[in-house]
Amino acid sequence: MSAPARRRRRPRPVTDPVHQLLCRAAHWHADQGLFVFPLAPGRKVPAVDKDWESAATTDHLRIARTWQQAPYNIGVATGPSGLLVVDLDLPKTPDDLPPAEWGSRGAATGAEVLALVAADHTVGVPGTYTVITPSGGQHLYFQQPAGRELGNSAGRIGWKIDTRGHGGYVVGAGSLIGQRHYTATGQPPAPFLPDWITQTLTTPEAIDTARPAPGPVPRHTDAYALAALTGELDKLLAATEGSRNDALNAAAFVLGTLIGADMLDEATTRDELISAAGRIGLPRTEAERTILSGLTAGKRNPRARH
Repeated sequence: MSAPARRRRRPRPVTDPVHQLLCRAAHWHADQGLFVFPLAPGRKVPAVDKDWESAATTDHLRIARTWQQAPYNIGVATGPSGLLVVDLDLPKTPDDLPPAEWGSRGAATGAEVLALVAADHTVGVPGTYTVITPSGGQHLYFQQPAGRELGNSAGRIGWKIDTRGHGGYVVGAGSLIGQRHYTATGQPPAPFLPDWITQTLTTPEAIDTARPAPGPVPRHTDAYALAALTGELDKLLAATEGSRNDALNAAAFVLGTLIGADMLDEATTRDELISAAGRIGLPRTEAERTILSGLTAGKRNPRARH
């Protein structure tokens, strides 16, 4: 006679009001078809040890069992959710000024830059489900364009504008940093990504994440430099909490030695490092300082060509 099947224990009820809010927010995202995974309480970094994207789910039982354990913030995995999220940032300090191409046109924030890019295409920025961050930035949610799988980008649309797609995530509404919430306006489902944004991200002038941008790169070093770039990004994405900033600095230094030898394009490398830093939860301003320091030191020690 076979042993009786063991009953799965039902998730314990959560009683703390903030914890309850986060649980409800996680379930709400799943109801919208958005794949969620836990972020560390009060933070923007994944709470899972390894592959956060594989942990993302819309299964309510899994969500209940996970969120009963702690007041986790909500990570929305943009790839599995079929999203391309446009991240509009604000200057972090008074010295964080726009480049002349935007400042001369009166733009001082990512939202204002996006409005100018839209005007250049003789359109407006469409309304969509939007999450307002505690710092006042905005996450504009769009569905991926049909037949495309756009990844992450940093600054390709314009100053203070990043995107999160396949391989990325954003912090979901209801999450809490300090005493301030991520709040939502509008309602899913999101519209498809406008063609003019797709074109901006995919024209030949845009950076192709699969290879360094065209430039004066010695032909025999293309494969070597690409392998180095990919390898350093992989190591950075695998860095453990507490070592991520050091890993970013180390990756920037190694890639800086290749830039110094004219084997990699600096803008491409910087964008990929910023994108990877965002994926592992490092604050943008801190990441930019670390990348600048590492690249500068690396360029002073150019790699010998192979």
